[in-house]
Amino acid sequence: MALLFVPLCPDVMLGQTPEKLFQTEEVNLEKALLYPEKIIRLDLGNQNIKLDNVDFSKFVNLEYLSLANDRLKELPLGLSSLKKLKILDLSGNDFENLPEDFGNLTSLEELYLNRERKFKLENNDTILSRLASLRSLHLENDKLKKLPAEIMLLQNLRYLYLNNNQFKEFPIEVQGLQQLQYLDLKDNYLDSKDILHLNFGFQINL
Repeated sequence: MALLFVPLCPDVMLGQTPEKLFQTEEVNLEKALLYPEKIIRLDLGNQNIKLDNVDFSKFVNLEYLSLANDRLKELPLGLSSLKKLKILDLSGNDFENLPEDFGNLTSLEELYLNRERKFKLENNDTILSRLASLRSLHLENDKLKKLPAEIMLLQNLRYLYLNNNQFKEFPIEVQGLQQLQYLDLKDNYLDSKDILHLNFGFQINL
């Protein structure tokens, strides 16, 4: 009787199926690229890795991705084609603008843009407004002093995090966010006495 030998990666040989192996945050990029279609969550944050030659479009079932603190000057190839991506953490990077096709992330619900060094919100609001499913936006510790009027384009936004910025006056632009339920303004330079008595129809954290 003939024997068929099938080469397996070491983790599979240890009894771990790709489904069990690649549905956790602990998977490194090298392992993830073996079975990209099996990846649901991928944490590549705080790693000194090069993503220039990585095509993220292969991760067709990815729902969570962290690229936080990777010093990226531009977003990786294929990132905007991730149709199932729900949560994306791009905090602490060096890019200035989001790509024009960023709005193709039609399932994206939560976006982290904290601690950005060069990112200009006023140059990217139109692109952000194309994210039809975006519900939560994190702009913490971005040295923001005011919001651009275009923030009102984010009509489906429900949670906005502006804590640890440099606001001295209440950002009245948020009044145009019809679906907003929660606004975090903690650790700014605001006088809570001038704000708490106002009724905006959403919860404010000061």
